[in-house]
Amino acid sequence: MAGLFVLLAWLLLAGVVAQGLRLAASWRRGGAAPVDWARGLAALPRRYLVDVHGVVARRAAAARMHQAIAGGLLGGTALVLLGIIPALRGAEMLWLLAALGFGFAIFGARLVAQRRQPARPASLSGGAFQGLARDLAAYAAGGFLASLGILLGLWLPALAGIGLAAWGGARLVAGIATGPMRHALAGAVHLAAHPRPERFAGAAASGLLPAQNFGVAAIGDFAWNRLAGFDACIQCGRCEEACPAFAAGQKLNPKALIQDLATALHPEAPAYAGSPHPGISSPGPVLGRLHAETLFACTTCRACVSACPMMIEHVDAVVDLRRHLTLDAGAAPGKADQVLSELRYAFNPGGFEPGRRLDFAAGGLRVLGEGESADILLWLGDGAFDARYGRTLRALVAIMRAAGLDFAVLGEAERDCGDLARRLGDEAGFERLARANVATLAARRFGRIVTADPHALHVLRQEYPAFGGHYTVQHHTALIDELIGTGAIRPEAASGGTVTYHDPCYLGRYNGEYDAPRRVLGRIGLAVSEMERHGAASFCCGGGGGAPVSDIAGERRIPDLRMAQARETGADIVAVACPGCTAMLEGVTGARPEVRDIAELVHAAMATVPAEARA
Repeated sequence: MAGLFVLLAWLLLAGVVAQGLRLAASWRRGGAAPVDWARGLAALPRRYLVDVHGVVARRAAAARMHQAIAGGLLGGTALVLLGIIPALRGAEMLWLLAALGFGFAIFGARLVAQRRQPARPASLSGGAFQGLARDLAAYAAGGFLASLGILLGLWLPALAGIGLAAWGGARLVAGIATGPMRHALAGAVHLAAHPRPERFAGAAASGLLPAQNFGVAAIGDFAWNRLAGFDACIQCGRCEEACPAFAAGQKLNPKALIQDLATALHPEAPAYAGSPHPGISSPGPVLGRLHAETLFACTTCRACVSACPMMIEHVDAVVDLRRHLTLDAGAAPGKADQVLSELRYAFNPGGFEPGRRLDFAAGGLRVLGEGESADILLWLGDGAFDARYGRTLRALVAIMRAAGLDFAVLGEAERDCGDLARRLGDEAGFERLARANVATLAARRFGRIVTADPHALHVLRQEYPAFGGHYTVQHHTALIDELIGTGAIRPEAASGGTVTYHDPCYLGRYNGEYDAPRRVLGRIGLAVSEMERHGAASFCCGGGGGAPVSDIAGERRIPDLRMAQARETGADIVAVACPGCTAMLEGVTGARPEVRDIAELVHAAMATVPAEARA
């Protein structure tokens, strides 16, 4: 009887291999991708047990479920497979441990079932997933009964257990290529061959790589390891719950997006049975599945990426698809075409005269010419053209002067960093701007770049290196934190009012800077009352990824949702650290907290200090 159970386990393993080869054949439709297999496979246990589990464990119940079902089934099955060794097959300890493993998996299967009781949450998919707990329970219970029967010499229960395990196991294996278990095998490949392996080392690896062609027009245009990433999706719905566009009723559900891509790869698979894209009732022309409105609703905030237990890169896929729509099909919606045209000819999205970038300062700023040097190059960004954000820049300049810093600006030589062009899919426009800016910077000498614009910080820090631009780039809140910490400036404690801090997506999730802004607020005596969505789980203001110019309609506005979250804290002030966030949140109508950049708050605290004592 033991031999029969061992034979079943090996037959199921052969089925897994066969299904894996079937998946691999579909991934071969994708393009080539550089993969360090030795490092990826060696790191796979840690990536599963530390990185993936770290995201899963953000919800304790999900972590217990994952540990019980995955650990129990893999452990129990591995022990049965070892029974091919005659000396082990006759060992009572082997079957005792196998029974314990399968028993643990029964508990896990019960936890899987409980997630959908008494009713399935909207974020979880239905369809074949509704029967997953049953199949897992059948295999686990069959394995437990068979192992226990073999251990106790009870052949009838053992035979019944083998039959039940065969039924449940066969159903699970059949679901690997096109069903709910596809994520198990694809997930392992995806983690070993991940397109951003730096993420597993804790780096804020979020910069886009230069496009190899005019974007993605067919599913085979994606690199093969990105196709594996789409198949790694377990449809848990965490990305759906995190997405600001979905929350606002815009035409994007990131879970449905990944399943659209997986369906394009596996048209024979069962139909997706989860929440659809809001307001979309029929398949679109992109890959035979997607609509342009779905792709351009994305704010590129990476909330979906941060929430995904399998570390799938949704935003990379969105931008690749946008590149085709913008560069090849000319189908960028809303005012995107007009903005991209201004970027081509005026080098800024508003079409302003380049010399007006310094109007906010009314003169007096040192312009760094070719061959000249400064300790700090202050990158103003396109917020400099905006009267409201000019107040922030004036506050920052005053702080830097009070600290006695040697800094200068580029003046008319500064062009848009290219963030907006790249996120809208105009890769050619981005590269033109990037190369021009890199050449401009190469003609000047400076120790570091400081900017109050997280989008510029991200592009300069993470995306310009691909074009030869390697710089030390610092956000203005980090600089201010440094200046206060070293005593270069000594603001007094702010008086009155409470504050909540809104994390800019491109500062936090894109570049890992959460602490410096909060330290600055603390250094000026302001206690931060955190919104429910903060830090890595922060909710987007709605201003990223070109969303304001794409102007995809929704049931609500993203900044309205974010401001409602701020109101719940009871704070008088929403502290911000990004010109885009300032514009979006100040655009919310009705009674709301005041929106102020951290530089403005620090400068106000310095204004009460005698001039001779500020530095």
